[in-house]
Amino acid sequence: MQMKKIHIITPVKDSIELTLKTIEAITHSQFRIPYTYTVYNDFSTPENSAILDKAAQQYGFNLVHLSDLTQNPSPNYLFVLQLSQEKALKEDAGLCIVESDVVVHPDTLQRLFDEAQQRPDCGIAAAVTVDDKGLINYPYLYAKGEENKVFTTRKHLSFCCSLLTTAFMQKFNFQRLDPSKSWHDVTISHESLKQGFNNYLCTTLPVFHQPHGSRPWKQLKYSNPLKYYWLKLIHRRDKI
Repeated sequence: MQMKKIHIITPVKDSIELTLKTIEAITHSQFRIPYTYTVYNDFSTPENSAILDKAAQQYGFNLVHLSDLTQNPSPNYLFVLQLSQEKALKEDAGLCIVESDVVVHPDTLQRLFDEAQQRPDCGIAAAVTVDDKGLINYPYLYAKGEENKVFTTRKHLSFCCSLLTTAFMQKFNFQRLDPSKSWHDVTISHESLKQGFNNYLCTTLPVFHQPHGSRPWKQLKYSNPLKYYWLKLIHRRDKI
């Protein structure tokens, strides 16, 4: 099924400096198609929530404070995915997720949409992530050596900057996702393949990514791995 428009979402939990860069880049993107952009504020601090309110007025995006919709503590990634899927399907739109530690180029999202649209078998199309030197970085280290290509992969696609097509979302309802997990990119990537689609990674569309910038506590994985895994265990968080 052809997508008629694109719904872009960014889930946000504090990390406000990076988030504002993400927002600015998306709102300055160049589109030839109808689109909407929604930021989901997942229980950021009152100070950062106020900054997001001001940014919404400045840049003209939709801002949803999840505290108005649920009392479930952060992370509410599953709730955001389910809500966004429902809205996208009502308008025959593709769902593009851009996380709050990613900065896109002005033409990235339109080109990502084009790459998916011209491939009827596409379930998910993703832009490759790079560091400040333009080198492919986490989570797409497996794509090194595949620069300047658009290729299918059976490895999972991260939701750093990914477009889920309408055709795929019509076949897999996110209500079926496991609520005990914190993140769902691995499951959804595999479900796309199970439903008979191909997933495409576009190394022709690099986007800047600061790994774990949207979840600063995960930096402990590198600076203090014992503390990271202890916190992950006792708080039962970051389940994939």
